[in-house]
Order: sequence, then C-alpha cells, then structure tokens
Amino acid sequence: MSGKGQVLSVGVDLGTSQSAIATSSGERHVVDSFVGWPVDMVAKKVIKKQVLIGAEALENRSLLDLHRPLEQGLIKEGSEKDVAAVREILGHLIGVATNGKEVKVRAVVGAPAETLRVNKQQLRQVMRGMVDGLIIVSEPFAVAYGLEALLHTMIVDVGAGTTDFCVMKGRYPTEEDQRTLTKAGDSVDELLAKLIAERHPEIQFTIHMVRGWKEQHGFVGEPTDKVLVHAPAHGKSTQVDITDEMRIACESLLPPFTETMYDLLAAVEPEYQERVRRNVTLAGRGAKIRGLAGRLEAALEELGGGKVAMVEDPVFAGAAGCLSIALDADETDWEKMSA
Repeated sequence: MSGKGQVLSVGVDLGTSQSAIATSSGERHVVDSFVGWPVDMVAKKVIKKQVLIGAEALENRSLLDLHRPLEQGLIKEGSEKDVAAVREILGHLIGVATNGKEVKVRAVVGAPAETLRVNKQQLRQVMRGMVDGLIIVSEPFAVAYGLEALLHTMIVDVGAGTTDFCVMKGRYPTEEDQRTLTKAGDSVDELLAKLIAERHPEIQFTIHMVRGWKEQHGFVGEPTDKVLVHAPAHGKSTQVDITDEMRIACESLLPPFTETMYDLLAAVEPEYQERVRRNVTLAGRGAKIRGLAGRLEAALEELGGGKVAMVEDPVFAGAAGCLSIALDADETDWEKMSA
C-alpha cells in the first residue's frame, strides 16, 4: 500500500458498543464506540489532546464531554456532536488501517437489518470524503457472507443496541428474511442495573461497571458459580452477590429471541425449514453469554430439533464478513464517495 494507485479494501462493523475493522492488508482493530472532548481548558491541559476515542475516552470520562453516538444501531438524532463522534470513530479505524499511507480506500459497512435505509443516508453523509467507495449492507448478512453460510442458514447477531436475525436463502436477503430487535446488550445492562439497585440500594455503581460485570459473568440457565462483584458502599469496597440479578437480566433475551426465530422459520419453505433449524449461528459480543446457544437450541426442540453454534470470533465476524464482500464486489457495486 505505497501509492495512491493502490486500493485498500476494508470491512467495518460500526457498533453501538464496539466498532471493528478488518482490511485486505491483514489488519484487524477494534475500538469502544465512545468519543470525548475536553470539557474546559484545564481538562485540555491535563489530557493534551483535542479528542479521545475508545477505552481512553472511557477512562478519562470525568474530564470529557463524552459521547456514545450510536443508539440501537443508529446515529443519535439532533446532535451534531454525535455525528462528529461517529466521524471520529470511523476516521480512527480507517487511519489505523491505512497507517498514514495515501491509498484509495473502499469500505463495506454493516448496519442493523431493519434500519438499513435510514443508516445508509446517515453513513453516506458521515463518510463522504473519507473513503473512495462505499457499500452498506445488513450486519447479519455480512456475518453470513464471511462464513459462506449463504443457503438454508439463520444468523443471530447479538449486539449492544440491536439483535439482528437473518435467514439466508442463497441470494441477497429481503426485508421479509430479516428482523431487528432492540432486545440486546444494552437492554440487559439496563435491566441488570435496575435489579441491582433494587436488591442492593446501599452500593454505588455506574452503567459502565454493570456492562463489565455482564461481559465477564453473563449467563443463562443454572449458574455454575456465584457471580460476586465489588462495588463501593458508603465509600468502602463491598463484595456483592448478583447471581440472581444476572440470570434474570440475561434470560430476558430468551422469549423475544425464541419468538423471532419461530416467526422467521415459519416463513421458510416447508421442505427447507429443518435445514435452517440445524444451521443457526450466533454472532456479536452478546453471543458470548454463557449458555445462550444451548437455550436457543433447546427452544428449537418444540419445532423438531435444531443446532445453534457460536462463531469462532464474535468480535470480528461482522467486520470480516464486510471485508469478504468488499473483496468480491464488482466495480458497479460501489458508490463513489467524493468530498
């Protein structure tokens, strides 16, 4: 990638909680989807930067005007700072991918299935002048493409803002083949925080702490160990048992997930329904909730049985799938993106 004549293909999974990029040069990077600007001149002197992105922004959030610009897979409405924050995240990812070299960049970006039309317009505006070519696809389709799971399969992509379902029938999926739920990682975090506050009103915690506890200990089904965490109570570090709260919060995903799987399966031609049931794949960070694949597989028993498996790399499955699309795309598939 040494000259402007070279083309770097990239796949981007722009997520509510984390965003990832995979490139044709073999680079892979992931960043927390947070952006912050110093709140005043003192903060700017301490930070010594104009803007912080990702984990660095989270760690210094008390000094920042902190933005998590994506909500349920969409750029938050009515805030120029949130639009600017998305541009900062994408610019950061593309910057680390190009490593300062002047190359043409063609990007395939994943968006939630049912918000694709709105997201396309938003992302076109944000990425104008940032890349030379753009294709926007649904996130579960990108996962399926990367896995070459293109026929008689179902993808369940459990993100933070949305969970996306897609049945693959050997062609590009239609709206009828896909569903987007707002029951996802953020809804689990919010319920878990509510349950902990009710059960343990004496302790202090933030949603960031709750998110970390879920990502480390999240499970459904019978617990194998107690979920013990530490949080301050009246200024003193206190150990708290949140096993029951964790189980209730994580299991809140099961009814809507099961209902959506049943609904999509019922729309598959009868002779192919069993094949789809036996080829269900979980992706996204939420797929790492212990026991989730097993409980969804058990739910398929009512329909005659099925198989649910998790992708090998939930964090990069979407970005890698987008990259696969970028590498296979014809010249006519690309939107030209001038400044």
